[in-house]
Amino acid sequence: MEINFPGQIWSLYNLNPADFKLEIASSGHINQTILLLSKEQDHVSFVLQRINQTVFTHPEVISKNVKLAQKFLQEQDPEYLFIAPLLNRDGENLSIIAGEYWRLLPFVPKTKAFDVLTEPDQAYEAAKQFGKMSRLLKDLDSSLLEPSIAGFHDLEWRKQQFDQALNQTSPALQTSAATAIAMAHEFAVILEEFNVIKAVLPLRIMHHDTKISNVLLDEESFKGVCVIDLDTLMPGYFISDLGDMMRTYLCAVDENETDLSKIRIREDFFDATVKGYLSEMASVLNPQEKELILFSGKYIIYMQALRFLTDYLQGNTYYPIQYPNQNLVRALNQFQLLNLLFQNERKLEELIQECLN
Repeated sequence: MEINFPGQIWSLYNLNPADFKLEIASSGHINQTILLLSKEQDHVSFVLQRINQTVFTHPEVISKNVKLAQKFLQEQDPEYLFIAPLLNRDGENLSIIAGEYWRLLPFVPKTKAFDVLTEPDQAYEAAKQFGKMSRLLKDLDSSLLEPSIAGFHDLEWRKQQFDQALNQTSPALQTSAATAIAMAHEFAVILEEFNVIKAVLPLRIMHHDTKISNVLLDEESFKGVCVIDLDTLMPGYFISDLGDMMRTYLCAVDENETDLSKIRIREDFFDATVKGYLSEMASVLNPQEKELILFSGKYIIYMQALRFLTDYLQGNTYYPIQYPNQNLVRALNQFQLLNLLFQNERKLEELIQECLN
């Protein structure tokens, strides 16, 4: 497969193309990602990315947010490994070529990014890394950063999008999605609760996309090394990060699983995730936030179920699909995970209390 990108990249970053072999990164579906791997074992490699402007309509906001966090961390915690874009010859961390936005990132050797969690220790290490970055950024004024995707984790807006899609969709789609639609209405109590409690939730600088592939682990010890993919580093609530970990770490199968009987909550992964996160954030979260640890999972899982269902009702315009009902399957999958969170609430709250104590 031929790999194409602007030839100006080489001179912008003072690189010799003869020194590198190129590979398409296997993970990541939003931005185009190319690995520039040094042909010499002891030389530096890089990661080249083209920002997807359909998803990130203002790449300069990403640039600004990352610059602010990088400057703060360099002053406060210079030893922390913060994977920010490298500066080009003009001193900018973004290169604009023919209307497209490119950036060059350092490649972290001897690390591994997982696509699937297989051990609770992996969940612990990942949660610890995401918690650590938020802890280190706790004193950076979150109002200085801007949303890189407007309304990204705004549950009220996502519910409004669903309501609008439901009103505008065809009778046939309403019928085929009747079970999922009923669940969307049943679990709307989560939105009601969020509207009550958000007044006590302080805005913090959060990652907002805490899936396992966005953290690097040491390839031998599997200890956490650093967080990657900072496109959605922006102001938000802690429930966004911890909730997304619960959504993606707790179940052995992902949202594409069609057999809902395979969906179950792995309590050891739940315990590891909460412990890992609290190992860094217990001293940061206020008492009200600590009472909302389990709610964070409900919040994000419900939001993602709504998003899949909304896309299905709108004709599958956002999430890529392999078959017509895939977004409906994804929505039902997430509603089942959410249902299990409620069914196991007492036991999960007991595990949380053990972690807090």
